[in-house]
Amino acid sequence: MEQTSIRVLCPKLLIIRNGSGLQWLIGSPFFPQFTILSTFACIHTLGDSTSPDYNKESEDLRTLLLRGFHIIGALVVGSKCDLERVAGEAADASRRVRKFLYGNEYGGKSGKQDLIGAIADSESGEIRFFVSRGENPTGLESVNSIIYEDDSGKYVWDTGCLLHCELPIKLPLYFSVNSPSDAGETCLRATEAIIAKLKDSAVTYVVETLTETSAEAPGPVILHGAELDFHADLSDVKHFGDNTQGSLAKSFPCSYFCSKNRVVLPFSVEVIQVSLLLNKSRNSAKFAAPVAEYFPASEQTKVIVVDYKLEVLCYAAKDLPVTYAVAQLVVPGLVDQLNSIKSTILPNLLTQNLQLHPCHFCPPGFLHPIQVIYELSFGETEMKQVEVRRSLHLRLGLPFDRPLLRIANALNLSMTKDSAKSNSIRKGSSLLRDVHVGIPSSGVSGGLVSLVQGSYEYHHYLQDGFDDSGWGCAYRSLQTIVSWFRCQHYSSIEVPSHREIQQALVEIGDKDPSFIGSREWIGAIELSFVLDKLLGVSCKVVNVRSGAELPEKCRELAFHFENQGTPIMIGGGVLAYTLLGVDYNESSGDCAFLILDPHYTGNDDLKKIVNGGWCGWKKAVDSRGKNFFLHDKFYNLLLPQRPDMV
Repeated sequence: MEQTSIRVLCPKLLIIRNGSGLQWLIGSPFFPQFTILSTFACIHTLGDSTSPDYNKESEDLRTLLLRGFHIIGALVVGSKCDLERVAGEAADASRRVRKFLYGNEYGGKSGKQDLIGAIADSESGEIRFFVSRGENPTGLESVNSIIYEDDSGKYVWDTGCLLHCELPIKLPLYFSVNSPSDAGETCLRATEAIIAKLKDSAVTYVVETLTETSAEAPGPVILHGAELDFHADLSDVKHFGDNTQGSLAKSFPCSYFCSKNRVVLPFSVEVIQVSLLLNKSRNSAKFAAPVAEYFPASEQTKVIVVDYKLEVLCYAAKDLPVTYAVAQLVVPGLVDQLNSIKSTILPNLLTQNLQLHPCHFCPPGFLHPIQVIYELSFGETEMKQVEVRRSLHLRLGLPFDRPLLRIANALNLSMTKDSAKSNSIRKGSSLLRDVHVGIPSSGVSGGLVSLVQGSYEYHHYLQDGFDDSGWGCAYRSLQTIVSWFRCQHYSSIEVPSHREIQQALVEIGDKDPSFIGSREWIGAIELSFVLDKLLGVSCKVVNVRSGAELPEKCRELAFHFENQGTPIMIGGGVLAYTLLGVDYNESSGDCAFLILDPHYTGNDDLKKIVNGGWCGWKKAVDSRGKNFFLHDKFYNLLLPQRPDMV
């Protein structure tokens, strides 16, 4: 008998990142059995943290999980206990939530699957895995063979691809003004009619590659509803390469549409576009003229229009026939999203015009996208939306001081053939980003490197056709800092120009009106005022009496980069720099500063910038005995504080 193994794709420590309680183990029907892709914390419970509210949990999970991923077990994090009993309860919980999620899908097999039950010690982090077999769910099999994949992202995206489908629907609802309660029933019937249309024989699905624009790109393939099997069991579908014959030969594998130009999500992945069309002009043996019919209302009637903006992503194995990918993944995904939006709209159908927006995200630590539906009538900062994001951070084990699930972070897959020439799906400026990545080491022996966290843009002299040489270095450092807050999506404000920076200082009363348009220097204090006014960001200012004292601040600077992660502005005399990190050996006191120099006046040539030392490690005293920081000048260091927000 072959030994049972459990394969873990998510990093080992992330599997227990959510603390005590119950976690759902996520896998895929396209992976080998018992392959764990990620974990979602159970956040809806009935008193006990390990007793799920299955109704609420299944509603959330149905939205979050893309079709092509599913629950394969559960893990309980806690103190030492009866391992087999608790693991059995975890497996049973996963079996029950699967019934709520999938019902009679998979041929009614959802309650008969082999599932994982696991228990993790919250103190030691040790994890014990068990398997509950579908034919004998009360018996547990201990599993000792655990495989942790080294290159999990490559494993996931060499195996599969994404299918993307957008479907905007405007649904007019007519109801009697004397019976407004009929509007809800009308909406239900109309939504059910849409669901039926998705599986109609007259519906047409156009499948094509998303990013390839060359003449060698595969042409689109048209699938008719009459050719699709919407009732097949995905677990029984034979893939290409399985020596299959017959009807499969008339189809194409998903890999047929996978181009060489992958989309960066941040992982590299192939995306297939699926578009839906409805054939209204069927061929007929009889000739007939167009007919318009008029049905007058018998009483005074009101109309409201419901906007369904559907956008789904699905994960499919590349060797899966595309007919089954559409019928068993894309269409059920559209139905799930339609039902989720309908359930949210119905209670407030007549009183609120809800703006429901499906978004997809790839949070840090996850190898696959998740799906969220936001209600944006009052904007992202409205407290209700903040609480929604906070609960998502809790479920996904994300930090509560990072805006990781704001719309600015969402994946943008709404690409046309003409706009697909770029591999990146994110909008961005033409400025260089993250120029410190890949530079030579500092030369500090045994040092601990602490760096800026996240991305930033390099702002320096003479950019944007503006001559600020000799006076604008602090302005440019401020622009780099503001770009960091933009890149991390704490703010959508544009990077301010020199004039806008000066205008802000005049508006708060720090400067006279004559300051606007001048070439006067600014320092750390002025930068803190501008960051507070424009971004609401507070700052800590550190003073040193001489450049010779800066190495004494290395421990404090390292703490800042480890905990806040924002770029630091250093101002001394008439010069200002941006500090991106420190390399510090606490035992020897040896240290180096990663400096981004705004005094650079050339073009944005990364090689020239790095080789010229405009971005690089600087020691307080170099090998020739030259001091980088002046001993006869005092320095102010501006340490922007990361906002505590989601």
